[in-house]
Amino acid sequence: MGRTRRSGRATTKEDLRAEAMAWAERIKVRPRRIQVQTMRTKWASCSTRGTVTLSLELLDEPEPFREVVIVHELIHLLVPNHGRVFKAMMKAYLPDWERTSAGRVGGRCGFQDPSLAKRPRDISEPPIGRDRRAARRLT
Repeated sequence: MGRTRRSGRATTKEDLRAEAMAWAERIKVRPRRIQVQTMRTKWASCSTRGTVTLSLELLDEPEPFREVVIVHELIHLLVPNHGRVFKAMMKAYLPDWERTSAGRVGGRCGFQDPSLAKRPRDISEPPIGRDRRAARRLT
């Protein structure tokens, strides 16, 4: 059964996966796998083996924000950190990415660099549970 959207084009897991694949082609990366599933604490993640996992909650988000999350994780296939090169690539593909994601993502990201395995890692965080209004009041 499909979902109803106010704007944007992703309405199902398959649509979100196709949106991510279109961005992968544009960025010229080849994720090993793109999966869409329920994620309780992050918007998305990228494994060192090339699996990009997107939160099912992204289907309820506006297209510009979905694009930021998708592009962010796909760029991690090329750049394992959030340094200058990463930020330059984000800006090259989505010039307004910082404004689009302002206040929407935590200071953490799902990419795990193997060299940092023992340190706390960054993960992008969606609102806790389904009560977005309460989550917004917390930030």
